[in-house]
Amino acid sequence: MNILRFADLVAQGRVAGQRVFIRADLNVPLDDEGNITEDTRVRASIPCIEMALKAGAAVMVTSHLGRPTEGELKPEDSLAPVARRIAQLLGREVPLVENWVDGVEVQPGELVLLENCRVNKGEKKNSETLARKMAALCDIFVHDAFGTAHRAEASTYGIAQFAKIACAGPLLAAEIDAITKALANPKRPLVAIVAGSKVSTKLTILQSLAGKVDQLIVGGGIANTFLLAAGLPIGKSLAEPALVGEAKAVIAAMAARGAAVPIPSDVVTAKTFAADAPATVKAAADVAPDDLILDIGPRTAAQLAAQLKAAGTIVWNGPVGVFEFDAFAHGTETIARAIAASPAFSIAGGGDTLAAIAKYGIEGDIGYISTGGGAFLEVLEGKQLPAFEILEKRAAA
Repeated sequence: MNILRFADLVAQGRVAGQRVFIRADLNVPLDDEGNITEDTRVRASIPCIEMALKAGAAVMVTSHLGRPTEGELKPEDSLAPVARRIAQLLGREVPLVENWVDGVEVQPGELVLLENCRVNKGEKKNSETLARKMAALCDIFVHDAFGTAHRAEASTYGIAQFAKIACAGPLLAAEIDAITKALANPKRPLVAIVAGSKVSTKLTILQSLAGKVDQLIVGGGIANTFLLAAGLPIGKSLAEPALVGEAKAVIAAMAARGAAVPIPSDVVTAKTFAADAPATVKAAADVAPDDLILDIGPRTAAQLAAQLKAAGTIVWNGPVGVFEFDAFAHGTETIARAIAASPAFSIAGGGDTLAAIAKYGIEGDIGYISTGGGAFLEVLEGKQLPAFEILEKRAAA
């Protein structure tokens, strides 16, 4: 992917004294008192900010937070907690600026955080007027927010159209490199794990991957629909019987290429959906009418783990069972530890996947952990993300 990178501009000495506008993803969860409960996105944004400051730029950073009403800044929508956290991480003051669209005072070596960009009227609809005003604030626009790369908004797309220079920050560049390595030039066999509650939300991803991967492991409610497609009983488990035809088509598309969708041979069931429900391991063919399938069984987990350890590239999106309940977490834990132990290049994304990675403490053993949920899924679907598209256009021009 031919995109101008901020790191290259820094290396060429083109950033000193310039006004740099960084669009970061600082959309972090807050508790009722306004404290950040999980700061991964803030910490992931620091390298780009430090790179700009060390290069002698006048640095402006903005992000969205939550879902504010355009034109109204409410206290709960303020980036004030984020400003405090960035100040702690950098060991310096980070002024927070409101009403910044018509002008910002910032000198080389200084850093300001611009208040929640989604409060600006026209942000979500990518208003050209707003985008041009943002572009006029800077000499260099740096897109470093992969979590918003699938949205064409004024602070992600429009500003990149009109800024003098538009480039990818280190976080966005790392995502591009990891995605390219995993999907465009994969070491084979390429194994994808796609799990979740519904086939309907991931159907286009499954169809797209069916033409690319060597093995497609399905989990969660999605696997139940594939069990139905294979003619197996699922009791009262979550599934989408209306999409059995689509599941069969995915299996057939894979089979036509000599590839496979492994169907669970054993499962873990319960009579109720509860953390303390007694768990029973049984053959997939023996699921009773009043059973709920809540995890893959140990034999299936061991078979999948062996396949993952022999993989060349692994793409992981979603836990394979109800891993929040310890009795139904063994399948996901086995898969997670197999990915961690595999010599394959692995890329993982999606909120539940990141929660599983954190639960089993394997962050250091995953090749690349994607920071974007929706953006990661759209890449798996084979879509061209707006952020990549505009940055490629600017690089070509």
